Amino acid sequence: MPIRFLIPRSKYLASGIHIGMKQKTKQIEEFIYNIRPDGLAVFNLKKVDERIRIAAKFLARCTNILVTSRKPIVFQPIKKFCELIKCKVVTGRFMPGMLTNPSYEEYFEANVVLVVDPLIDFQAIQEAVKARVPVVALCDTFNETKDIDLIIPCNNVGKRAIATIFWLLAREILKERKEIKSDREFKHEIESFEAR
Repeated sequence: MPIRFLIPRSKYLASGIHIGMKQKTKQIEEFIYNIRPDGLAVFNLKKVDERIRIAAKFLARCTNILVTSRKPIVFQPIKKFCELIKCKVVTGRFMPGMLTNPSYEEYFEANVVLVVDPLIDFQAIQEAVKARVPVVALCDTFNETKDIDLIIPCNNVGKRAIATIFWLLAREILKERKEIKSDREFKHEIESFEAR
């Protein structure tokens, strides 16, 4: 029986969501389908799709979600995502104390922290660990996954790939929360999630 993906396989492939890096960590190997002749790792699309579904189900049950990244390329996708699912977004530098110091004026009591790149967003992960808050992370083949509770294996550097992930997560979370009944009711285009 053919696999039913969240979007057509061709759309996944066109987004580049499945293209990893030449470097790969031991923890990410289970998500890799094969290695191309040029040395780039290719993610198993079935596993990427599965993890997006799992992450959406989990995030849909959380009330205080914090999404953060220091990568300018993802500011637009995460802002759009947070606008649609009503969560807190932090772009740029993640300040120490945001999750751990209740007297800090920017303090936020998160149920979960979602990061785009564990390598760059290490400060947010350290804070989440101290505050005992689960971490969901988009992980490319080179990412270490220590302290990550839920891995979404994917290309976390490509503009189109990141936009596609956050578009899918937003749609699936809204369906899980019964705010929309079907894919057709989700009126937003992937382009509106893309960095300009």
